[in-house]
Amino acid sequence: MKDKIKLYSYFKLMIGSIIVAVLSGLLAYTLKHLTTYWQDYLFEHVSKINHYLYIIFPSIGITIIYFLRKYVFRNKKNKGIREIYRSLDTRQDHLPFYKIPSHFINGLLTVIFGGSTGIEVSTVVATASLGNQMSKKGWAPMKYKRELICAGVTAGVAVLFGTVLGGWFFAIEVIARGLKKTVLLSCTIAGIVAYVGIHFFEKEPLLSFPVVEWHWYGLPFMMLVAVFGAVLANYFMKLVLTSKKLFARINSNFLRVNIGAITVGSFILFFPALYGDSYHGLQQMIKLSTASEGVVMIPISLLILVMLKPLVASLTLGAGGDGGVFAPSIVAGAFLGMTVALFCNMIFGLDLLILNFALVGAASTLAAAIHGRFTALFLICSMAPGAYILLFPVAIAVLIAYTVAKKINPYNVYTYPEIAK
Repeated sequence: MKDKIKLYSYFKLMIGSIIVAVLSGLLAYTLKHLTTYWQDYLFEHVSKINHYLYIIFPSIGITIIYFLRKYVFRNKKNKGIREIYRSLDTRQDHLPFYKIPSHFINGLLTVIFGGSTGIEVSTVVATASLGNQMSKKGWAPMKYKRELICAGVTAGVAVLFGTVLGGWFFAIEVIARGLKKTVLLSCTIAGIVAYVGIHFFEKEPLLSFPVVEWHWYGLPFMMLVAVFGAVLANYFMKLVLTSKKLFARINSNFLRVNIGAITVGSFILFFPALYGDSYHGLQQMIKLSTASEGVVMIPISLLILVMLKPLVASLTLGAGGDGGVFAPSIVAGAFLGMTVALFCNMIFGLDLLILNFALVGAASTLAAAIHGRFTALFLICSMAPGAYILLFPVAIAVLIAYTVAKKINPYNVYTYPEIAK
């Protein structure tokens, strides 16, 4: 009798995981393509009309979010992935349904109007809330809440980045924070569902530049990038904390929103690559760097962007924008890798491949920021055609960055005590 009950509960878990994966994949796909379309549309049209509109654009998005939070979502706060942790730690604490539309809409508005974050964390919380609601409604026993949350996250991240392994490992090592047979089952089922969706609807990688080779003599320089990536991730974490403290002292909601948003807009005016998630800016800088490798101003500009991307992302979040560290860590890390490669090529007369170093820098910084080694490895290796050629050097860099980051600070950006309050 017990075996039949157990088998029936497993069956319900499998069906629930499939339903959650389908809904989460659709949510992630819709948010990704809406954001990409409107971000590109607004960015291009503002540049044609008047560049100075960049200054006020983030204010428009974050102001709309403020009024939505106040009048539609009744001043209920969104606190990102730590909301998921709190829900997982207690059976009674659930992710309410409103977090699905709230994070979807707020993430979209933040990025398309230039807020310098990304939609990844918005997607993660929204898809986790889908899984939580599925368990709450009785599609599977309540003891499987963690499993359905992880199933939603697996499918959402997989569709965003076009890699099942990246989504699977993110759910396991960052969200679940441990191996459990039922969690592995739900995540694997969600991964299979996501794979079908990616195969038929989402084949284009994030970057269009193919990786064709890598050189062994570049490995020591990649290891250097990994160390710098860990430092950059810690710098980003400190900026988020500082920004949160500073904006909390501003009592006026109008001033808090506009001081942060207009500052972000001012930076975008001078550095358009900081607009939104900055993946478009990364594409442009890779193209420019490979075409003009001997120009001294290129690595200097990249170094400035390395420092500014975490700053404007922190200001966006402090002002009330919705988002997280995924896109800023990937983009700032990629800029870092490119900077190191260009300077080494110019100073030592080397021929380090710019794209390879961009991917190594992105993986190192992301791994250090979220403390997710396998997540960073597979997400970044899926970003460009043929990037799995770099599996070995990226794995080495990720391990070094993770180890150094743990030495600098044992917390990741989601579990840092002062940020997670």
